[in-house]
Amino acid sequence: MDKVITKTAPFDARFPNMNQTKSCWQNYLDFQKCTKAKGEDYEPCQYFFRNFKSLCPVSWVEKWNDQLESGTFPAKV
Repeated sequence: MDKVITKTAPFDARFPNMNQTKSCWQNYLDFQKCTKAKGEDYEPCQYFFRNFKSLCPVSWVEKWNDQLESGTFPAKV
């Protein structure tokens, strides 16, 4: 059986405070931009994916994904 290793997002000096809302948002944006530029199979994009998955509430990610699909996402990707 494979051993599962779980980690949380590493410290990011851009977001030194306990509130990780901005870090969540930035990692989500970085993941979207990375996959748009390089494709979903590009391994370095997974760094941002793992970070936003550990920092962001699922409901936020679902809302942002819906907004991306409908063209109403509030940021340029």
